[in-house]
Amino acid sequence: MSARAHPVEGDGELSPENISSPRQTNTPFVHKVEVPPKQNLFNEFMYTFKETFFHDDPLRHFKDQSVPMKLMLGLQSVFPVFEWGRNYNLKMFRGDLIAGLTIASLCIPQDIGYAKLANLDPKYGLFSFTISISLPFCIICLQWNWQTILISASFLIFLLVSKFIGKKKKKLFWIPAVAPLLSVVISTFFVYITRADKKGVQIVKHLDKGLNPSSLELIHFSGDYLLKGFRIGVVSGMVALTEAVAIGRTFAAMKDYQIDGNKEMVALGAMNVIGSMTSCYVATGSFSRSAVNFMAGCQTAVSNIIMSIVVLLTLLFLTPLFKYTPNAILAAIIINAVIPLVDVNAAVLIFKIDKLDFVACMGAFFGVIFVSVEIGLLVAVGISFAKILLQVTRPRTAILGKIPRTSVYRNIHQYPEATRVPGVMIIRVDSAIYFSNSNYVRERIQRWLTDEEEKVKDVALPRIQFLIIEMSPVTDIDTSGIHALEDLYKSLQKRDIQLVLANPGPLVIDKLHVSHFADMLGHDKIFLTVAEAVDSCCPKLSDEV
Repeated sequence: MSARAHPVEGDGELSPENISSPRQTNTPFVHKVEVPPKQNLFNEFMYTFKETFFHDDPLRHFKDQSVPMKLMLGLQSVFPVFEWGRNYNLKMFRGDLIAGLTIASLCIPQDIGYAKLANLDPKYGLFSFTISISLPFCIICLQWNWQTILISASFLIFLLVSKFIGKKKKKLFWIPAVAPLLSVVISTFFVYITRADKKGVQIVKHLDKGLNPSSLELIHFSGDYLLKGFRIGVVSGMVALTEAVAIGRTFAAMKDYQIDGNKEMVALGAMNVIGSMTSCYVATGSFSRSAVNFMAGCQTAVSNIIMSIVVLLTLLFLTPLFKYTPNAILAAIIINAVIPLVDVNAAVLIFKIDKLDFVACMGAFFGVIFVSVEIGLLVAVGISFAKILLQVTRPRTAILGKIPRTSVYRNIHQYPEATRVPGVMIIRVDSAIYFSNSNYVRERIQRWLTDEEEKVKDVALPRIQFLIIEMSPVTDIDTSGIHALEDLYKSLQKRDIQLVLANPGPLVIDKLHVSHFADMLGHDKIFLTVAEAVDSCCPKLSDEV
């Protein structure tokens, strides 16, 4: 009969039958836990600084390179065109041309719709190339007469069907890409010939031609709007960067390459800084457009240049054609773009994996829907921080048992066949021990020990003489953590129980020596593995077993 989990974790009883006798082995040599050599303070600081802020070692390509090559690599890091432009050819241009024209047909009606939602002139939407998420405002844009309902409902169905076709048959990816522009053309034509705008259908009306003039003189770093602009900029910047990095990682995984987070941030920042000088609003990457771009055969950033040229030509020459475009079709296009963002399958998966992550997801969702993006983001961040604090202040601990026919010790809750060693309590702490959790770890270990002693006493088994703490998951320990171990050691001494440590890491063992806790405990009570610690305790127990 094998040992079961602790009563705190699950039901189970101790008996002489489910306690394995320790295997009597003559260990010829017990490995000593070495203290790492002392590091120079400056070198240690620089290593920590580098791993914290430059963990991807962005300058590694510059090592052992000539000065001209370093200059070229520097240009390539800022302007990637110097890297891929050298191998650009006509075949790649054909893919970029098709992708650029395809994505332009998708973004033109979407950008007009997003600008209308933000209560801006549609030309700002075309000039910004942005996607915003504002589902509640889509409903507000609809004017509730039967003509408007008919237009919006019929074209929304058309857009959804075209998207379904594109998903089912990858070769028909161009259908959902051109469907928005086709919807705009058809709806504009019917509104014009039927003069539906005279019957209550709201239209775009006048749309200025040309490019946005410079707005540098309108940028002020003082006044009533400074704080509001800063707050909106921080929130929108966080959302934009998160979305851009998520999109980049998705397509990097598909194409098997690594993204550079620094380049992503530089590109996003430069784009919005330059855009702010011409009255553009905040822009970021779009997953739907990136997907269409990818499916259309995009090879390089030239496809984005082609898309920009098409949109600029539209601004310069074609904007009058959108005068009779109904607002309802723009609302339908935006609803069609927003619907995939409500990913029910992803929410279900999050719920199955981590309940607290699901709570954060739902908090963000309902916060955005019923209040604002800022509140939704704040709720999600607050719940995520609460989760981190909970994990830090209440780390997991586990009782370990010996896997049969091995020298491996694992969590008896995960491995019910693992057997406990008589007279020995083996506990693993699955976290660093800091001031925020040191008292909890000490109290939790003592509670484990008290419960175990009561169970051992009830079944007349040998009393607990050794408490072994498996410390391999303990990556670090601070002064409060060492004090907690000292208090635990003194408490165990009063109960005639010996504290033993197994496999402390380099940072931990170094601090234990510096604090002289290793001297207090005894260097012979610190072992490389749990198996060696148990084997060392076995001869002292054999007399009582």
